[in-house]
Amino acid sequence: MTQELNDGLPAREGALALIDAALSRRGGLDEAASANAFRFLEPRERAFARALAMAALRHLGPIDRALAGKLAKEPPPRVRNLLRLGATQAFFLEVPAFAAVATSVELAGANKASRPFKGLVNAVLRGLLRDGPPSAEPEHLAPPWLYARWVGAWGKETADAVAAQIGFEPATDLSLKPGADAEALAAELEGEILPGGTLRTSRRGDVSAWPAFEDGVWWVQDAAAAVPARLLDVQPGQTALDLCAAPGGKTLQLAAAGAATVAVDRSAARLQRVTENLARLNLTAEVVAADAGAWDDARTFDAVLLDAPCSATGTFRRHPDVLWAARPGDVASLAAVQSRLLDSAAGRLKPGGRLVYCVCSLEPEEGEAQVEAFLARRPDIALDPIGPEEGGAPAASLTPRGTLRILPHHREGGLDGFFAARFVKR
Repeated sequence: MTQELNDGLPAREGALALIDAALSRRGGLDEAASANAFRFLEPRERAFARALAMAALRHLGPIDRALAGKLAKEPPPRVRNLLRLGATQAFFLEVPAFAAVATSVELAGANKASRPFKGLVNAVLRGLLRDGPPSAEPEHLAPPWLYARWVGAWGKETADAVAAQIGFEPATDLSLKPGADAEALAAELEGEILPGGTLRTSRRGDVSAWPAFEDGVWWVQDAAAAVPARLLDVQPGQTALDLCAAPGGKTLQLAAAGAATVAVDRSAARLQRVTENLARLNLTAEVVAADAGAWDDARTFDAVLLDAPCSATGTFRRHPDVLWAARPGDVASLAAVQSRLLDSAAGRLKPGGRLVYCVCSLEPEEGEAQVEAFLARRPDIALDPIGPEEGGAPAASLTPRGTLRILPHHREGGLDGFFAARFVKR
């Protein structure tokens, strides 16, 4: 093994830690990024480790299908993940085949649990290389149970269009403060302005080093995630409440629009990021660490935004681990939480006030079904239909009911999957 290959082993070990955490439901990629195997890497190694883990998760379905034909029985988790990462390097990251195989074998030998499987790792990877890249049919990119749900909800053609987005690395979307020179920023960041005002750039790397970051005129926020706050159309001097606010992109939108904004989230640690971004952008909001459904505050608001906890299946472009960490039972349990939070949100509205409910989920039980159940039990609440392309939403996302079902393929280049509905208090 050359010194060059040995130098790449820590990064690959870091990728192994990331994918293991993502697939074992131990907090996902973000939590794993703070583990020793990842955070002590050099910046270049960290970037490669994350790129390798993300590519493996985006192509996990096809890779596992290919591995099924090579494995007589299930190997230990570390061995399977080594095989996944080896295949990812060779087929999706353009790593030379000899390096993909050699580093995987070396890592197998570096751990007591996987050492007896060095020969298996070598043989299986070489067999995969002889067969060529695995099939990437859309139906194979998603977990079978999720793909079946999507087919049931929208039909095979739409399910295929959604699933096809799993394999692509997304661009970065930025929300701009009102008054920012959008065209000048787009030129500096080599991007384009999307409907609604989002700036999309294909730049990679540390966003804190990008032009105008320190000036506090933009923040990272997916184009679809920026739509719900726009639907509230808050005006300067109005009061706005952002429930389940962290990581805070929607709080920044409401505050930037001039509303007196309160941001509530149960995680004090995640709210710290909200506070930091408010300071960087020179914006003001009241930040409260509390359960959004049990927050003991009698104030009512002109506008309430509830981005409820959900299965997050719509975020797979940036967080492919959500597809493989989700379980069928999650949807039903989260739907119960969403119902409770919707009732709490309604109680915090002034008469005539507007409520936007949204989830970054592709599952109807967390979106359309919540709307109908909410309206049935709350005669004081009426649906306020959303207009065509309102808030920058793609035209294809508007439902006959006047809600939004934003699907990842509804805009060229992709966007997160979201559901959003707007209500008014009678």
